[in-house]
Order: sequence, then C-alpha cells, then structure tokens
Amino acid sequence: MITASNIYLQYGGRVLFDHINLVISDRDKVGLVGRNGAGKSTFLKIIAGEVTPDEGSVTRPSSSTLGFLHQEMNIPSGKTVMEETLTAFDELRRLETRLAEMHQELEQRTDYESDSYFKFLEEYSHLNDQFHLLGGDDMQAQAERVLKGLGFKQADFNRQTTEFSGGWQMRVELAKMLLQRPNYLLLDEPTNHLDIESIIWLEGFLEDYPGAVITISHDKQFLDNVTKRTVEIELGKVFEYKAAYSQYVELRRDRREKQLAAFTNQQKLIAQKERTINRFMAKATKTSMAQSMQKQLDKIERIEIEDEDTAGMNLRFPPAPRSGQVVVEGHRVSKSYGPKPVLQDVHIKLDRGDRIAFVGQNGQGKTTLAKMIVGQIPLSGGELKLGHNVSIGYYAQNQADVLDPKMTLLETMEAASPPEMRTRLRNILGSFLFSGEDVDKKVSVLSGGERARLALACMLLRPFNLLVLDEPTNHLDIISKDILKQALSDFDGTMIVVSHDREFLAGLTNRTIEFRDHQLFDHIGDVNAFLEKRALDNMRAVEMSSKNGKTTPTLPHAPQAPEKKEISREERKRLQRNLQNAERAVERLEAEIKQMEVEMADPAFYEQAKAAHILELHGQKKKALDAAMEAWEAAQMEMEEAEA
Repeated sequence: MITASNIYLQYGGRVLFDHINLVISDRDKVGLVGRNGAGKSTFLKIIAGEVTPDEGSVTRPSSSTLGFLHQEMNIPSGKTVMEETLTAFDELRRLETRLAEMHQELEQRTDYESDSYFKFLEEYSHLNDQFHLLGGDDMQAQAERVLKGLGFKQADFNRQTTEFSGGWQMRVELAKMLLQRPNYLLLDEPTNHLDIESIIWLEGFLEDYPGAVITISHDKQFLDNVTKRTVEIELGKVFEYKAAYSQYVELRRDRREKQLAAFTNQQKLIAQKERTINRFMAKATKTSMAQSMQKQLDKIERIEIEDEDTAGMNLRFPPAPRSGQVVVEGHRVSKSYGPKPVLQDVHIKLDRGDRIAFVGQNGQGKTTLAKMIVGQIPLSGGELKLGHNVSIGYYAQNQADVLDPKMTLLETMEAASPPEMRTRLRNILGSFLFSGEDVDKKVSVLSGGERARLALACMLLRPFNLLVLDEPTNHLDIISKDILKQALSDFDGTMIVVSHDREFLAGLTNRTIEFRDHQLFDHIGDVNAFLEKRALDNMRAVEMSSKNGKTTPTLPHAPQAPEKKEISREERKRLQRNLQNAERAVERLEAEIKQMEVEMADPAFYEQAKAAHILELHGQKKKALDAAMEAWEAAQMEMEEAEA
C-alpha cells in the first residue's frame, strides 16, 4: 500500500498541492486526471521519490518494487532491442547464476546428515521456487511476446536501439517495465507513442496485471478499459471516484449538482433565520431568543461550493474557401529512405468534403504521406498533386516542439500572421487561454499542452480548405481534446487526421485508410467500423484456414516449443545422483521426526527439562522435510523430463 499524507507543494506563488492525502492499494487500477498543469506528472514523481514535497510524506512497504515510465527517460545505447529488453531480467539472471553454482556444490557435497546440508537444501529449494515463479524458464519468450505486443517485429530484435526514434525507444523502456512486473506501476501518458494495435494489446496486459497501476492518460477509452478508480487533481486538491473515466464524469456532475442544491437550500435557510433574528432583535421581549437563534446559526457547518477549473479554449476554424471536386490525387506514389521502402506504388484520391483517418502501426508511412501531401518532403516515385484552389492548414506531429523557444507568444503569432490579422492577435491568444502578461512569456517556459494550444492558434491565422493534422491530441488534456474534436466536426473543408486515439477519431471521419505492408487499404466509416471489420476479417481467416485443413498459423505471441535433445551419460548420472541424495534426505528426516513423535506421545515427556528444546527442534525438522520434499520433487521431475 502506498500512502501519501498531507502533501503540500508550492512553486513560486502557486500552490500545486494543498495538503492532499491519497492511498493506493496493492491491486488498484487508478486513472490520474486533471487539466494540463494541474500537477499530475509532479504527483507521480512525488510517489516515485523523484520530487520532495514542501510538507508531507509518501510511504510504501520497503520490500515492494516500483516502476515509473515518464516522458523524460534516458534510453541506454550500445545494445540491441532484445539485449536491452532482457536487462529487465538482471535479477533473475543473477538468481540463475547462483542456482547453477549451488547445483555444482550439491554434486560435490557428501555431508548428507549435517544441519548445514539441510539449510543448503532449504535455500536451494527456496531460490529454485522463486526462479520458476518469476518466469525464469522463459525469459526470452516473455520478452518476445511483450515486444511484439508493443509493435516490434522479429527482424527488429537484433537492431541497435539507437536506430529507432525516441517513441520506439520509449516502447523498449515500457517493455522492460512490464516484464519486471513491479508491485506499483506508474505510467505517464503510456499511449503517446503507441499505435492503436499496441494500445489495445497494452490494455489487455494491464487489465490482468497483478500489481497496482497508476496511469496518467488523455485517452478516455484507454482509461475506461484499464482503470477502476479515478483520482482528479484540480486547483491543489484531489477528488476520488470508485469508477473508470466515463462513469467518473457522470458521478462528478451529479456530485456538483447535489452540492449546489445543498448550498442553495442552506443559503435559503440561513437567510430565513437571519430575517427572523433581525425581527426578534427589534423587540426587547425577544432579544434573548434572537441571541439564542444566532448562536445556533453560528454553529451551522456552512456548505461551500468547491472551486472548479472550467476554462476552455475558444476554438473555431475559419470558413473553408471552396476548392475543386478533387482535392488530392496520387498515382503509383512511392517513398523510400535509402534502401528501406515505406510506401510502394500506392494510389490515393480525396474528394471535397472527405474526412479521412490515417491509421496503422508506427513506421508504416502515415506521417510520411501526410508530409508529401503538404509538400514538406519529395516523392521517390509516382505522382501526387493537389486539386484546384486547394489551400492547406497543417499541424505536424512535432508542431509544438518546433516553435522557437526564444520568442515570446506574441512574437510567435506575429511571425505566422498575415498583416491584416496583426490587430487581432492578442484576442486570439486570449481565446486560447493566454491572457494579460502571458503573451510576453517565452515559448521555452510553456508546458507541452500550452505549446500545443499556441501551435493551434498559429494555424488559425490563415484560411484553408484542406486540414492535415498529425497526432494533434498528444499534449492536449481531455477538455481541450473535446473542444478540438467539436471544432473539427464543425469544419466545412476536407480533412486528414493521423491519430491513435480511438475515442477522438470515433464519429469524426467517414473514411479510414489503413497503412500496412507499404500499401494503403481504404475502408468506409470511422475508426470503430474499421476495427470491427478487421476483427471480423481475422476471425474469417482463421475459420477458412481450419476448413481447408490447414494448420492455424502460430500466433506471434506464442513461444515456440524447444527442440528435444538427448542427454549425455554424465548428465544422466548427475540427475540420478541428485535424485538419490534427495531421497536419502527425505528418508532420514522422516525417521528422525518419527522418533521424536514417539517420545512426544509419552505423557512424561512434557515434564522433562529438554521438552521445549525437542518441540522446537521438531518444528525445524518439519520445515526441513517440506524443503527436502520439494527438492526431491524437482529432482524427480527433472529426471522424468530427461528420460522423456
């Protein structure tokens, strides 16, 4: 159990946490929610011990383990993906080495009757059980299963981690953390660098996770599928709900409505009592009664309306100028980076009013095609052209990160603005929650969410009829995402959205283009229709395979059965010797325990001075027998497997 008690933290004149308390139980699945800048990431860092609060403390069992995936992790270099992932098992590997050493020592020892031998057997049995319990038998298979679940292919396992982008390197860190299975798993925006397939896999993994999970996410569907409890951080306080995100939203609304109703009723009651007191005070005969009523009124515990952060940006895209019927048309479009093909001879056509989602695993070419459409990178082959009178609004995946950190917000807007918009820049910034002195802040001091809002504000300074958005929700909180989705729903132009956020895409688009194996696959409907169709296609493929008499293909997550090998004569002798030694140890302990129990059956036994010592020794022998039996069973199983 993690207990955060009386946490107080202040930055400058701003109180981030005002003496808050929180308890995380051993199997809790908690979603940590709140506006950008509310302190969610900081709170996780306090739990992990990376930030020390001004007041208060965090406690957890000393024997417990904790894993923390956050946005500023240092990824080690110099190893392949598989080598780096297997470092998650460093402790298991040390255990494996120790067991091998003990195995060797066990072969050489002959002091079968000594206490040290039985202690040695007991330690060996305990370590062996621990090794198997922690999955020491299939470390490689576990690593492969998790890496494939997070989107890596078999061919990626032997590539250096430095060959991958930061997002893929973050997946390696996440894989290591999942394989270590800490008691408490802290995840700060784990879905930011994952595609839809990997997110769905991660949801299934976390749903069955045996420890506690505390996650920050702006993906509502991910929170609904993973968490069972929601903790909201707002204006320095925490509010807890025993519900996943969608139900939390309803419960929060109900709580505030009831609170407001109770406050209103109490205010009416107080006003009524105050009027009565004032009337009584005017009459000398009722002054004492009025004073008594005033004392009662003073004792009433006043209901207060909790502060609420309801600020939201005012986002509305300008009316789209009319374009030609065909907005984008591409024939035999190809793109390669050196020898590596990304897209091969693909065709694409967008008509005016199309609203398209680009989906697929990372690295399949979604961002590449978006950049070719907006003219940022050249084609390797084929033809791609824009239609008549097409003007583009483009939000890049790293749009918020390419802003000049040395410029102020106002200077950034001025650099992106046409002359006729200059007089409106302060008002536009105000509608994106940058008011007063905020406009003179440097971009370098902004949070990720604030930079994303500024980048959106810059995009609205010119009219366009083709809007291309590449992962626009990565740094936006849930309220800002809802506002953006509504603005996009109202946009009257043509739209391409690259996103892995299923809830954000749901109902927003009418076509879904899947990127797979260097090709494009066009589907009618939004992302949910696409996912349902793909699941049905997968089921049909398995059914057809079975009907044709073909074997069902091995699932990528299933470890392959090891090849059977014939054991050597020396190995067989070693196994027989281990089994015989274990059998002798069991027989000896059983004989000693039986002899003790014969003595203990005599009523006169308990009158002897040595009775207490023998009783204690009897208990120790029973424990030693249990350990010896486990060692015998392990030796017997090992022998049977070898003979098979």
